Amino acid sequence: MTMKIQRNMNLTSMHLNAGVLSLALILGACAANPTGGVDFVTTSEKRELEIGKEEHDKLIANTPVYSDARLQAYVEKIGKKLAVVSHRPDLEYHFTIIDSPEINAFALPGGYVYVNRGLLTFLTTEAQLAAVLGHEIGHITARHAVRQQAAARTSNVVSTVAGVASAVMTGTSILGETASLFGGALVSGYGREMELEADTLGAEYLVKAGYDPNAMVEVIGVLKNHEDFMKKTSNRGVAYHGLFATHPRNDTRLQQAVSQAATVGEVQLAEIDPVEFRNETTGMIIGPSLQNLTGAEGRNRYYQQLLNYTMVFPQNWNYEETTTTVTARAPENAAEIRVEAQRLQANKEPRLFIREDLKIPDLQQSEALNQFGLPGFTGIRPDTGERLAVIYNGPRAFVLTAKTGDEELNGPILEAIRSFRPIARGEQVFANPLQVQWVLVNGPVTWSQLARQSRIPQYPEDTLRLMNGDYPAGEPQVGEWIKISN
Repeated sequence: MTMKIQRNMNLTSMHLNAGVLSLALILGACAANPTGGVDFVTTSEKRELEIGKEEHDKLIANTPVYSDARLQAYVEKIGKKLAVVSHRPDLEYHFTIIDSPEINAFALPGGYVYVNRGLLTFLTTEAQLAAVLGHEIGHITARHAVRQQAAARTSNVVSTVAGVASAVMTGTSILGETASLFGGALVSGYGREMELEADTLGAEYLVKAGYDPNAMVEVIGVLKNHEDFMKKTSNRGVAYHGLFATHPRNDTRLQQAVSQAATVGEVQLAEIDPVEFRNETTGMIIGPSLQNLTGAEGRNRYYQQLLNYTMVFPQNWNYEETTTTVTARAPENAAEIRVEAQRLQANKEPRLFIREDLKIPDLQQSEALNQFGLPGFTGIRPDTGERLAVIYNGPRAFVLTAKTGDEELNGPILEAIRSFRPIARGEQVFANPLQVQWVLVNGPVTWSQLARQSRIPQYPEDTLRLMNGDYPAGEPQVGEWIKISN
């Protein structure tokens, strides 16, 4: 009996020693934080960069990027101005606008920063945009992602070792539970301390780049106002990766950090021309866009609002349009589809329209179409080998002509023809999306008056106030530039 107990004690001691050794190895993985101090990290900078690239590639493959080259270049210019004065200027930084109406911005390790189009809609100055980017750069320079990962690994080992120790010494798991709670605090996410650190660093970078650090506090106000609006209209809050949860509206610690940043070095604040911000954000989409659709609806859908039709062209095809026609082409001009409208002069079947009005003899491989309540007819022209389709929509006959030398594209072409339909009620937001327009207030006007002229479908007055920093009260002032929708 004594030998058995002794053997069990030896085995337990071996497990305990192995666990303590693992803990020592992890706790020994300390690295200097580029922003100051020493952190527990288990990820090298090389691996940090690899992780960032891997996750960036996954994100871009599954997330729509906003297709506005000028606005993208503008955001990159501001971001790199901040990055070069950060604690990690040698990283290769990447700044991406996500095509989403949600209010958000975030960062991946290794220099990847993302800002949603929806957040840009509610910013009013370049300094505020710089504050958002500076905050995200702060997360990167402080290595918050790898510090969080190291904390998680430390938590697991601490919990395991403590559990073994408590079982050996006391026969209970109290110490193990305590260690788990400690680990839980370490891995609680970008909580108040990390968010405040990112804001403090961001404010410092703002000053060094010539921006007013108080823009950091202004952005918190923008986010809090939007949170209040969401609670008022939908009884729910929103999340800007932890900021709403971690910062009160009047955050004394944040204000102190901003004040401290303002005293950095001999840096002089630059005169920021507001015209560039207005120019680069003019035309930006407000609310959902076509890229926000998923599945079949999120493919290469085309809308012709004037003639009231929509169709889906094959993926990666580009198109050119005039007032009454559109021509879509495959990569390397391997195929094309042309759509044009003609007014119906007589009530006749689409098959007869092709023969009598278009003067085209009987088609080969022909078939009648009846899609979305629209009558039509399609087939192959015997003289040219092109596919021809005629579809009636209201008082017009739409003639679709497709040609290709690649037989594999015949299926996608016919699928595109079959997707032709009228624009459904509720799709106007995609057919004619709302866009930001800046106007100069040249006379007395109220947000209520402007809301009555706006196409914003829900809560237009509150939305306009939010877009211009006047929520929940305040009115446009004569001589002021404001954002409206067109």
